[in-house]
Amino acid sequence: MATVPWVPPCPFCEIVAGERDAVWILDEPEVAAFLDARPVFPGHTLVVPRAHIETFDDCPPDLLYEVMEASQRVSRAVQAGLEADGSFVATNNRISQSVPHLHIHVVPRRRKDGLRGFFWPRTKYPDQEAAEKVGAAIRNALPPARARESGRGAADDPTRRTGPD
Repeated sequence: MATVPWVPPCPFCEIVAGERDAVWILDEPEVAAFLDARPVFPGHTLVVPRAHIETFDDCPPDLLYEVMEASQRVSRAVQAGLEADGSFVATNNRISQSVPHLHIHVVPRRRKDGLRGFFWPRTKYPDQEAAEKVGAAIRNALPPARARESGRGAADDPTRRTGPD
């Protein structure tokens, strides 16, 4: 008889199911948002799909649209409701993802709040050729955009910029 490894319960699924307490911000059919229990700053909110989707890459495009649209609304509300100067909106994808359930961080920001840009050191490309090589590798791995319901896909967008290969 094969043993199945034990998988710990997902705390975000427990929150969405009402099995774990949280301070709710948004409660919609496909998306939920609640305050982070360990905030960077007060008002740090997590936006999650209600369905258990582990990573950004795993999320179906239609659901990802709902998650990101809700994240944008939460970002605006965090700024307005807390009189913040701006917000930091981000997600970790596997590395540094503390809970394996897709979640978007919306963190209120204020001038001189102590956070400086990204949380890691920034670098430069050694030269333009190195930057072009990295850009080409990413472009070559990029799948085509899927058509939107409006019938207009990204390829039809006259403002869409594509670089040389």
